[in-house]
Amino acid sequence: MTAKAHDVQRFERCAAELVANVRELAAFGWTPATSSNFSMRMDPQHVAITASGGDKGRLDTGGIMVVDLDGAPVGTDRRPSAETLLHTRLYRRFPDAGCVLHTHSHNQTVASRLFAGAGHVRLEGYELLKAFAGNSTHETAVDLPVLPNSQDMLALSALADAELDRGPAWGYLIDGHGLYAWGRDMAEARRHLEAFEFLLGCELDLRRLQR
Repeated sequence: MTAKAHDVQRFERCAAELVANVRELAAFGWTPATSSNFSMRMDPQHVAITASGGDKGRLDTGGIMVVDLDGAPVGTDRRPSAETLLHTRLYRRFPDAGCVLHTHSHNQTVASRLFAGAGHVRLEGYELLKAFAGNSTHETAVDLPVLPNSQDMLALSALADAELDRGPAWGYLIDGHGLYAWGRDMAEARRHLEAFEFLLGCELDLRRLQR
């Protein structure tokens, strides 16, 4: 079946929003080299996503393309990010998800190595836990999953799905890699991403101070 054409104006709005936000995240130092990938849902069938490679600090709308929910390019022969399937599986799983952000900050990468053996990072008692949609108190604990890395995106996305079956989640780490975070729109996805970044930094500092 041929995919329906996407709304060009909607794509242009998503691309502009992605560029503005990704450049800010790159300025934080969270997208070193040509790492990281970012997307927004355009409609039930289409996703705007960063193309493979490229310095995200210099991203422009030419670096954004369209894929369907199977991760296949739409209307172009360009190559999407190698991790496109991780984005599209999240959109399939969470019908309300409108934005997925994947970064490689120093804190995220170090935490992914440190907690890989445990399979999660427990974040407990922090006021900032209220940044996650649906949480209204600091008197709770959030387990941020840490998945083993793989170059097989089908296998990795299946691992992510299995982990997310365990309960509510707003993100996950990949060992030696970085963080995926999502939300209903760009603002919520960024809030989740920035909260995880801050809390992972706190956990790493606590471990240094406790030595």
